[in-house]
Amino acid sequence: MKDQTGNIVFRYGLFIIGLFIAALGVAFSTKAGLGTSPVASVPYSVSLMSPLLSFGGWLNLWSVIQISIQVLLLRRNCKPVEIAIQTVLAFAYGYMTNFSVSLIKGLTVDTYPKQFACMIFSCFILGFGIWLQFKGGVAMLPGEAMNRAIGFVTGKKYENIKILFDVLYIAVSVVIGLVFLGGFKGVREGSIIAAVLIGNIIKLYNGIWNHYFRRPAARLIKTIMKG
Repeated sequence: MKDQTGNIVFRYGLFIIGLFIAALGVAFSTKAGLGTSPVASVPYSVSLMSPLLSFGGWLNLWSVIQISIQVLLLRRNCKPVEIAIQTVLAFAYGYMTNFSVSLIKGLTVDTYPKQFACMIFSCFILGFGIWLQFKGGVAMLPGEAMNRAIGFVTGKKYENIKILFDVLYIAVSVVIGLVFLGGFKGVREGSIIAAVLIGNIIKLYNGIWNHYFRRPAARLIKTIMKG
């Protein structure tokens, strides 16, 4: 029982750390100014258009919409505990994103090479944060959970649903940019590069972990749990 409790605490701790690192990655991508990741592109575009809420605030509202869609789709198959966990984590992610944006507020990115370097750096940070969340394996953020729910109801593969919605998010962000912001603001070349690069970066982290660190880490965790 003690080992099981320790394992759950460890996994949630790992997930929360990954959540913060991913929020930091999103902050660096917005600082680069070359477009943010597809899943954050709509709330980021809206935050540029309306000062009513901060980027993190719009991210929270976006998460509420995604959670609501899950509840409507799943109905009796909806798990209240999972929805509650998603809600807490989503709001934590929004606040972490605001905090991360404030952390790097003083960073100057005033030339295109610096913007590009910052965008690539953000991909590696975001990829690492997502990788840690997968390693925690205890929860999903609302956007990914919504994709899973749509896949469950329609019988379509999760991966195909994710691609469809990533494209849809980018399209909506482009429309917001052109109509309200006078150009491509929330989505640019960085969004496309991030969509292609982050998945491969996660594969790279997995390869490094499995080759060099998996067995030593397993022994260390086992020792910690026993202690």
